[in-house]
Amino acid sequence: MNRRIGEWRAEAETLRIQRPRNILFLCVANSARSQIAEGIARSLAPPGVKVSSAGSFPASVRPQAIRVLEEIGIDISGHRSKGMESIDAGSVDAVITLCAEEVCPVFPGKPVRIHWGLPDPAAVTGTEEARLNAFRSVRDELLIRLKVLFGHGEETAVKRPRAIAIVGNSGAGKTTLLEGLIPALKRKGLRVGAVK
Repeated sequence: MNRRIGEWRAEAETLRIQRPRNILFLCVANSARSQIAEGIARSLAPPGVKVSSAGSFPASVRPQAIRVLEEIGIDISGHRSKGMESIDAGSVDAVITLCAEEVCPVFPGKPVRIHWGLPDPAAVTGTEEARLNAFRSVRDELLIRLKVLFGHGEETAVKRPRAIAIVGNSGAGKTTLLEGLIPALKRKGLRVGAVK
């Protein structure tokens, strides 16, 4: 995904300098990439910047998109897929398209246009873990790019543990604490195990 790293970084920095007030993320289904981008952008955008997403053929928001954002503390469970016709074209001053293999929709008007072609994680088949990893990969790439866009530093990776080992002697207080903590960690997608 980073093969055009210099190109997208330059586009993001150029857009940041222009200080858009209304950013639209656009893809075909508005079910995965653009929803993830909208969720992350809303968490990073400065006050007064409106962020939205839409698609040319909207479908349901993918549960994997909701889950991988939940893992980093962003809640999009209330998001719904929207069609392009629901967006006021005159108010949008920047459009970021996220399609890779598909033909990206063309948004009317004269907004600044940037294309970040990312693979569709919904197209990945296999185990649920493999599918979630595809969504995580897109999430992490968008997080990097959007941090650059909104001036939040130049982190090149999301530092998130994949597993936690619990080490130590057992005791009544520790056992009770761990019994409550382990299910919450597992819901966040972490593998948890005890080491003796």
